[in-house]
Amino acid sequence: MKLPAVNTKTKKVLDLLRAYEPANMLWIAPDRSWPIVWTRAKGVNVWDAQGRKYIDLTAAFGVAAAGHAQGRVIAAGRRQMGILLHAMGDVHPHPLKAQLARELSRITFERWTSGAITGKTMFANSGFEAVEAALKTAMLATGQHRILAFTGAYHGLGYGALNATHRGYFRQPFRSQLGQFGRFVPFPKTASDLPRAKKQMIRLLRSQQFGAILVEPIQGRGGIHVPPAGFLPLLRELCDQYGALLILDEVFTGFGRTGAWFACEHSRTVPDLICLGKALTGGFPLSACVGRAALMDAAWPPSEGEAIHTSTFQGHPVGCAMALAQIKVIEAQSLPERSAAFGGYLVQQLRAKISAPPRHSIEIRGRGLMVGLEIKKAGGEPAAALVLEAVKQMLHRGFILLPEGEFGNVISFTPPLIITKAQLAAMVAALREVLQ
Repeated sequence: MKLPAVNTKTKKVLDLLRAYEPANMLWIAPDRSWPIVWTRAKGVNVWDAQGRKYIDLTAAFGVAAAGHAQGRVIAAGRRQMGILLHAMGDVHPHPLKAQLARELSRITFERWTSGAITGKTMFANSGFEAVEAALKTAMLATGQHRILAFTGAYHGLGYGALNATHRGYFRQPFRSQLGQFGRFVPFPKTASDLPRAKKQMIRLLRSQQFGAILVEPIQGRGGIHVPPAGFLPLLRELCDQYGALLILDEVFTGFGRTGAWFACEHSRTVPDLICLGKALTGGFPLSACVGRAALMDAAWPPSEGEAIHTSTFQGHPVGCAMALAQIKVIEAQSLPERSAAFGGYLVQQLRAKISAPPRHSIEIRGRGLMVGLEIKKAGGEPAAALVLEAVKQMLHRGFILLPEGEFGNVISFTPPLIITKAQLAAMVAALREVLQ
């Protein structure tokens, strides 16, 4: 397929980034077929510097769950910018921070326990910061520094979170500066994997004391891996038995992505702490660690004038305004339910229309609108080059997709939850042509 020429606007942006950003930040294909330069986005669509229109099957890393530039969310952010652009986090708060903390309690612990348990929130800016707030909470609450995590896990790239992010590509360059307090066991991908994982976890929990088990209910960057139904209840049971806290990293899976408000609801598992981000605001850097109120009160001592965990932009007023609006939109439009229905449609279409390329095999898996298509060679090796080429070809057909997994051989589908069946069908038809 002949690729469109790179225009002057795109070239200027990429040349500036090459000149003034570290080379490791952005991959630019030698033939300039990747990346495009985003200039505008609305709903499920993105426009590039050349004025071309795309359907976004990534929701910009899962952020735009209610669609790009959702009207009520943008209006809330604009209003707040004209009233109070910045406040003083842990010193002089603002009203919306309190309101959002209340809302997060309502849609998590209060909803899960019919009001028997409330939640308390620590705000942050990015997903890994929410994870690190949870890790600090576990350390203070249990007095134990070790955590149990899983192969394939991605919890962010901060120095605390890196101890639980499994992929060596991210950890190895900084290994000498890490605390190495994470211990990894295999993430179970099928029901037959669960007994072995359980055995290894029990062996570790009996041999050493752990403060927490940290897990993604569905692995995202690890390759869209959905564990068997009994996995999270097993973790809850083990945490209760061995005195550890259960931390769920729902930065990616939260706010309807998997067909429920939060992925833990599929197995009715109530964590001790839940980490949220990405779709929380629809586009503003804000994250949250929400924990059981009694746990948070026991772990964190009362402030004596200065918090021991905070940041300059903690609980930013614009982010809080957008998050409150985003939650209302997700509720009003029943987006978790829509994700469940349209995710089922997407999987059905993929299984009916997509065949493995010659001398390859495919596996389709997912939950809600969090779906992956893994491609392997006949001998079982990851078909990373084929997947990358397919994703590039899809880009130039007007569809934005990403490769996921440790080897980059999983095409992931995490579109805005407002995507239509017609748009999903068009994408599947284009992907069928590309893979053939």
